[in-house]
Amino acid sequence: MSSSASQLKNKSLPPKENALFKRILRCYEQKLYKNGLKFTKQILNNPLYGEHAETLAMKGLILNAIGRREEAYGYVRRGLRNDLKSHTCWHVYGLLQRSERKYDEAIKCYRNALKWDPTNLQILRELSIVQIHIRDLRGYRDTRNQLFSLKPAQRASWIGFAMAYHLLHDYKMANRILEDFRKTQNVRDAYDYENSELLLYQNSILEESGAYFEALTHLLSNEKYIYDKTTFLETLGRLHFRLSQPQHARSIFRKLVSSNPDNIEYYRGLEKAMEIEDLKDQKLELYKLYREKFPRSNLPRRLPLDCTTGDEFLSYLRPYMLSTFAKGVPPLFTDLRSLYSNQEKALAIENLVLSIIAELEESTNFHTDDMGVPAASKDFSIVNLTSKADSSTAPPASTLLWAYYYLAQHYDYFENTEAALSYVNKAIAHTPTLIELFTCKAKILKHVGDFEQAADVMDEARDLDTADRYLNSKSAKYHLRANRIETAANVCGKFTREGTNPVDYLNEMQCMWFQTECALAYQRTQEWGEALKKCHEVDRHFNEIVDDQYDFHTYCLRKMTLKSYVQLLRLEDVLRAHPFYFKAAKCAIEVYLHLYDNPLKDTSNDEQITTGGGTTSPGANGPGGTIVELSS
Repeated sequence: MSSSASQLKNKSLPPKENALFKRILRCYEQKLYKNGLKFTKQILNNPLYGEHAETLAMKGLILNAIGRREEAYGYVRRGLRNDLKSHTCWHVYGLLQRSERKYDEAIKCYRNALKWDPTNLQILRELSIVQIHIRDLRGYRDTRNQLFSLKPAQRASWIGFAMAYHLLHDYKMANRILEDFRKTQNVRDAYDYENSELLLYQNSILEESGAYFEALTHLLSNEKYIYDKTTFLETLGRLHFRLSQPQHARSIFRKLVSSNPDNIEYYRGLEKAMEIEDLKDQKLELYKLYREKFPRSNLPRRLPLDCTTGDEFLSYLRPYMLSTFAKGVPPLFTDLRSLYSNQEKALAIENLVLSIIAELEESTNFHTDDMGVPAASKDFSIVNLTSKADSSTAPPASTLLWAYYYLAQHYDYFENTEAALSYVNKAIAHTPTLIELFTCKAKILKHVGDFEQAADVMDEARDLDTADRYLNSKSAKYHLRANRIETAANVCGKFTREGTNPVDYLNEMQCMWFQTECALAYQRTQEWGEALKKCHEVDRHFNEIVDDQYDFHTYCLRKMTLKSYVQLLRLEDVLRAHPFYFKAAKCAIEVYLHLYDNPLKDTSNDEQITTGGGTTSPGANGPGGTIVELSS
């Protein structure tokens, strides 16, 4: 047996080489890869240690970090062949597999490493991260149990162990672990936010388990340690409802409404606590109270419109619309659109706006004899008109403009395109520099399928404010709907990094609205390869989003953002339910089905896929070529 072969059986290095090996580890951790390679070379150039397994593995790991993947695998496998019992070699091999998203293979490597070093904390931690990443929850629980047994004094050991049981829906054990952990802790200072987050997380486990009374008791007993008072009050109110104790929730929701009088959920909660959900008069009294208490809040004036009908509905609607017209509130139609499910209310809104327009066109002033204004609304300056001569109470000149704008959206909703265009054109004639009017007109044209003219009108809107990124994006989207792909890219290029290709930049920035619209445009123009390319780019973005959660598995446990972490995990589990993914997947499926039913013919390599010529992209061979390459 040669001296080199005999040396392989001895994994330990002499002091000088061992010091170099430790420096290699530090260089890798500090990302000093060139220095690390220099030190590995010094060890491997020694004939006695040229086949040292762990040094070979570390060299492979560093090469992988600098992008030389094929060489990296060669060195790591060579190291493993030299010493199959080295936990370091198996650990490094697992890191390489993980870097290529081969998580199942990485788990196998980590388990092999643990056979030879079952108490290695670093390997156990990395194994647990991969397990939670692929949602191997039972394996995650077992690994966290090992970490807990080895390091019971560490906070992360307790929290990770409890979370493993929580994710497995073993709420009782999760709560027990957290309760035992809290008994070992002392509140560090007067404002221990991490302890506050831990208490809220523990309470969420109790609530999820259905132990509402225990959750309520736990929350109240730890009130002074919880510093997120909004979450505390919301949880407290919710628990009272779950325990059928609405009377105890009243004061809680009054506090919440006072803290944020424009949150509709707080009003709904207060109505439920007061048991007046179906009692119109009591609800109107409640809204009146908060109108007087918070005169600048919009919601107490909007909510009566949901529960009133007929003349009473009009008595609340008129001052509300007059006020918003006078202020110039563009999203008023969006605000009132939920009322359109009631045809009677929709008709009343239409008649009211038409009457307002008639009054303004006739005299530029509102009638004051029969306004039908509730007493609580008398403080609106817009409805306190005294006479035509009193200019201080006359409505702003823009009131008529916003009435036109609203009516255009109203008729567009009911697909009365002619009336919608008539009113939006009147508004443009009134004020030809208001951007919202052009975006509204473009939307109306889009709804009737005139994408070419809609894109031109949206371009006019963009030209009115070239520094507005939103208008720039809308213009690009409308161009894509009109199949003007190159024009859309040029429009987006006005806000991308200078000197870069706009399409490449938007792909780098994961701008999925652009890519989905591009894919659909290419599909409409029958450029199948480009359509599939965009669909796969969207799919790649979703894979990247899933992979981006990897670093949060340790970060969230360290920072104690536990409730947010659980929400993140649950979001990632349903990530592909997002509309962007649905659009891209549907487009790709339709293209693949079309290509299956209508295979492309063999053509020369210098032709491209076109609609009329029946040609394929460069290098394509029949229905394979670019298409098969994209799907692989």
